[in-house]
Amino acid sequence: MLGTCYEIREFSHLIRILSDMEGVIVAYSGGVDSTFLLKASTLSGLRTMAVTAVSPALPEQDFRDACGIAASLGVPHRVIDREVAELAEFARDPVDRCYYCKNDLFRRLKEIAASEGYASIIDGSNLDDTNDRRPGRRAALEHGVRSPLAEAGLRKEEIRRLSRELCLPNFDKPSSPCLLTRFPYDEPITIDALKRVGDAERFLRTLGFHELRVRHHRDIARIEVSEDEISRVILPEIRNSVTRALRSLGYRFVCLDLGGFGSGRQNG
Repeated sequence: MLGTCYEIREFSHLIRILSDMEGVIVAYSGGVDSTFLLKASTLSGLRTMAVTAVSPALPEQDFRDACGIAASLGVPHRVIDREVAELAEFARDPVDRCYYCKNDLFRRLKEIAASEGYASIIDGSNLDDTNDRRPGRRAALEHGVRSPLAEAGLRKEEIRRLSRELCLPNFDKPSSPCLLTRFPYDEPITIDALKRVGDAERFLRTLGFHELRVRHHRDIARIEVSEDEISRVILPEIRNSVTRALRSLGYRFVCLDLGGFGSGRQNG
């Protein structure tokens, strides 16, 4: 399988990019992209440390995945605690909230890199990400954080395929951005609200829904599932179960978005 990966031009380019570095800290979320980058870093022979930032905005399952996969790859893994909802900039939830979050994260990663002797910080942004509005990218550029997957021209679909060939356990994991993305801009975000969203999405996954979001609109939960699962979520037994569960979390109204799941929907 590994030999097949090296036959792909972008993968070989990625390994060359990493091999030219002298030691890296990977901003590691436990998602598909950062896991693939972490694996590629080990294949390049590069001295590597994974660092995961834990906060109320990180889905609990993502943290467990990050810890388990880093351990299976034999990579040193550090966890840092961040109460992002308490950052002053989030009091008004600005449109560029991702910038403030990433700016704080990369500042702390630079401190770890300096104290541990790592030359560079890298993240899992891929080429597809350059087509989306991502204020956090500005913070990465300001702190000199590199994105080797994007530099190598790797897109999400190809990363998933390569991850499967490398037997990485999360190759088919749905995208799971931080929970802050479930909130409209200019709406104050609290730790309690983040927990409510996380608990709501976790419950829906226990019912077998794979790709989903619970969008938070104060006392309204707006559920997005893939189009082929809309017919299932409105079955009486499922609908009633979901309604009871989300109301018990504090939502007064529970609604289904008939447009289906859409990543980045809150950007509009």
